[in-house]
Order: sequence, then structure tokens, then C-alpha cells
Amino acid sequence: MALPAYASRAERVGYWAYLGFCTLVLLFLIAPILIIVPLSFNATPYFTFTEGMLNLEPEAYSLRWYQEMIENQQWRQALQNSTFIALMAAILATLLGTLAALGLSNEKVPFRNAILALLISPMIVPVIISAVAMYFFYTRFGLAQTMPGIILAHAALGTPFVVITVSATLSGFDHSLTKAAASLGANPVYTFRTVTFPLIRPGMISGGLFAFGTSFDEVVVALFITGAEQRTVPSKCGRVFASKSARLFWPWHRC
Repeated sequence: MALPAYASRAERVGYWAYLGFCTLVLLFLIAPILIIVPLSFNATPYFTFTEGMLNLEPEAYSLRWYQEMIENQQWRQALQNSTFIALMAAILATLLGTLAALGLSNEKVPFRNAILALLISPMIVPVIISAVAMYFFYTRFGLAQTMPGIILAHAALGTPFVVITVSATLSGFDHSLTKAAASLGANPVYTFRTVTFPLIRPGMISGGLFAFGTSFDEVVVALFITGAEQRTVPSKCGRVFASKSARLFWPWHRC
């Protein structure tokens, strides 16, 4: 958005300095991705830039890793699992997070702050602690190494994002609109569908996308509670990396 013509020199300098700072932060955040993408076309078995890649030699680049992922049944199954689990976890997290945000929007709810702190605790607690706790809990109830178990675990990790985004949307919500709809004879379901839902829909969509991304990229919890049939892409990458690292350092360990 351009500055108005009457903006002062200081305002213009501050505006462009702000845009420059935001650009630098964005580049800092996406720099690892920008580096990893060309590395994925490496023709050697080592994840590094070779001299041929730096010299832009065609034989130094290859699609071997993408071909292996497409042709390997285990990788295809992991991709299907990741997509299905992330989709189901995002839907469940969106429903639960929206209901929680709607309930907590009422200031008369007892222990409102304590409940909110409990709901967003998965964002604060280190994921390794959550993974260990889920492992022992799910093992006791037979949910470990099951598809419902990993979906519930990822939904628990994604729910805080929905609670926060929907709560932010509800912070500016005018509750007199629902009272007006009720005074005109609308039932609660119709009021939610025609009044509340259109206003909180952006928060629900953004929270659902965050929950989907969190589930699709999650690796620690997946390593703890998934089995061979529920293995996701991040957990598959983690196991492959661990096995390759073990083979690399095993001779030194024996010495």
C-alpha cells in the first residue's frame, strides 16, 4: 500500500525501512528452504554442493531422489499417510478449537484463563515431553501404532493454533448481533450458521491451515507412536537419517 502524497520525509523513510526489515526477516526464514531445494537435485549420495553443481555442470544434477521417492512403495505409502493424517487432524483440530474459542469468548466462563492456558500448552511444552507423555498414555489404552492414535495426537498439537486464530477473530465480534438474531426468533444453530460462522470463518481457515502444516511436518511424536503402517514422511526421513548416521559412525564406535 503506497503512502499518501502528504506523507512527510521521515514517514517515507520509516515506511521503506520497515519494508526492508520485513523483507530481510522473510529471507532469513526461507533461506534454509532456498538452499535445500537445489540440493535435492544433487547427483551424489551426499547432501552437499559439489564442485560440478557450483560450476553448473549438467551431469552434476539429477532427479534420482525424486525418482526413488516415486518408485519406492514405502515412500508413497508415507506420503499418503501424511496427507490423510494431516487432513483428518486439521479437521478435528478446527472443530475442537472453534468450539473451545466460542466457549472461552464468554467472559463469565469460570477458570477461563486457566482453561486457555491448558489448551495452548502444546505450543509451549517441548514437543519431546509431549511425545513421551503421549507414548505412555496411548500405550496404556492401545492407541499406539494406530491411525486414530496419530490423528488424535496431531489434532492435539494443532488445536492451539485454531484456538488462537478464532479467539483473535472473536475479540472484535459484536455479540449484540447474536442477541438481535435471537430476538427475531432465530434458533442457535441458524444464528451460528448465518451470523457467527461468516465472521469467524477466516480465523477457522487460517487455524486449520496451521494445524495441517503442523501435522504434515511433525516428526517427534510420529517417531514415538507410529508403526510401520502409519509411518509418515517426516518419520520416514528421520528413520532413514538415523540409520545412515548409525552406519556412518558405527566403525568409530567400535574403535
